[in-house]
Amino acid sequence: MQKTKRYVQLLSVLCILFTIPKIVNAQSEEKIAPKREFRGVWIASVTNIDWPSRQGLTAEQQKQELIGILNQHKANGINAIVLQIRPTADALYAKSRELWSHWLMGKQGLKPAEGYDPLQFAIKEAHKRGMELHAWFNPYRATMSANAVTAADHITKTKPELFYTYGGQKLFDPGLPENREYITQVILDVVKEYDIDGVHFDDYFYPYRIAGQVIKDSATFAKYPNGFTKIDDWRRNNVDLLVKMVSDSIHYYKKYVKFGISPFGIWRNYREDTLGSKTNGLSNYGELYADSRKWVKEGWVDYINPQIYFAFNRSAAPFGVLLDWWAKNTFGRHLYIGQAAYLVNVSREQAWRTPSEIPNQIRAIRANDKVQGSVFFSSKSLSTVARGVADSLRNDFYKYPALPPQMSWIDNVPPNEPQDLNAELTTDGIRLKWHKPIKAKDGETASGYVVYRFEEGDKVNIQNPKNILNLSFEDNTFYLDRSAEKGKQYTYVVTALDRIKNESEPSDSVSIERP
Repeated sequence: MQKTKRYVQLLSVLCILFTIPKIVNAQSEEKIAPKREFRGVWIASVTNIDWPSRQGLTAEQQKQELIGILNQHKANGINAIVLQIRPTADALYAKSRELWSHWLMGKQGLKPAEGYDPLQFAIKEAHKRGMELHAWFNPYRATMSANAVTAADHITKTKPELFYTYGGQKLFDPGLPENREYITQVILDVVKEYDIDGVHFDDYFYPYRIAGQVIKDSATFAKYPNGFTKIDDWRRNNVDLLVKMVSDSIHYYKKYVKFGISPFGIWRNYREDTLGSKTNGLSNYGELYADSRKWVKEGWVDYINPQIYFAFNRSAAPFGVLLDWWAKNTFGRHLYIGQAAYLVNVSREQAWRTPSEIPNQIRAIRANDKVQGSVFFSSKSLSTVARGVADSLRNDFYKYPALPPQMSWIDNVPPNEPQDLNAELTTDGIRLKWHKPIKAKDGETASGYVVYRFEEGDKVNIQNPKNILNLSFEDNTFYLDRSAEKGKQYTYVVTALDRIKNESEPSDSVSIERP
């Protein structure tokens, strides 16, 4: 022990004498945000909630609008985009067996422009900015209303036997094996053809109840009972079958693509089941036939993202109670909390008009070591009703960048460090170049890089996120530091990221002064 202590002291002296920056892997004592945290936002396309802002925009207008949205979220510290690409059995992407979505051009099946693929564009722009892109599918909804105008070759017209109508909407019947297979293949089209980071389901499984409405699936139950005698249990099993099939299929083709679901915030109430939460509200399990706790327990999802759209003082379902309940039911998977930015300054509840409500929710999330982040609904809210929340993210909670949390059950092998880091002066700043790392033992090199910068006298501490200069999920091996100030000396290191965002050890450091 004493020898080790003297060795460290000697090394420190040598570092000072020869101005060799010390590599520090321990978190600084100063209070800083987590280096790893899921910071997501939902970008909804259905009814043009977020993007595109209206139907009929040209491809160039759509691109510029999305770039503006991504730049806004990048400035606010967001590191994950959950983009709705299949709102009503249609597609916001080119390589699909379904029709182009009418939320793009105003007519179902109408291509936005030759050679333009909205999803491909969104992925590239998100990765460039150090953001993951999770493809958001609504699995069962096929129309939004009884008045929806669908194309003659939309699946609701060509195969009407696959659907039932509830509340004016046409919905895939979850009890039909053909539907589970079809929905899975739709999702696999995207998994196979696009460089997405995750597949995401929202909270719509069996429909939210409407007084006087009946789910018309008794004939399906009679034909495919699967050993069940109670229709409620059978319905839950139908959803379970799809969730497991999708999970297995995603990871069979691309192990690193994450699968997450964002259910309604309450699994079951304690009065219904002693395993449930001390709440009194709508139940995923009983009313939507969605056994969300089971999906986590069985490991069918990589993350669960419950929509806890309640304030701390909501008597029937307090935010803190549900946060604590979900944290105790993660079973080793990730937990990201859905936060209701859309209610800020709009809801009749006084709590949502209190500026501290969402900041206090974020503090509670961070104080619980079983929670890895949150997702805000929805994108537009952070630039309209919840501008104050966006200010808090940008200037406080998300002031420094963060990497997505690691998922060791998918991949726990870090990449090797980048090679031959070099820095040179240019008229625009300091240009960094490096070579890709050699392959790690799992065969991966790098799918992204983190550039760290330190001022003269700073320790080279890659655990402190304030030292992150640039985060990119592209494999470009160069970076131009335009913000380097004249007359200052900087030290740089670069780390490599693999597809699941495991991080390498830092490269050798390089120091340079900008005259």
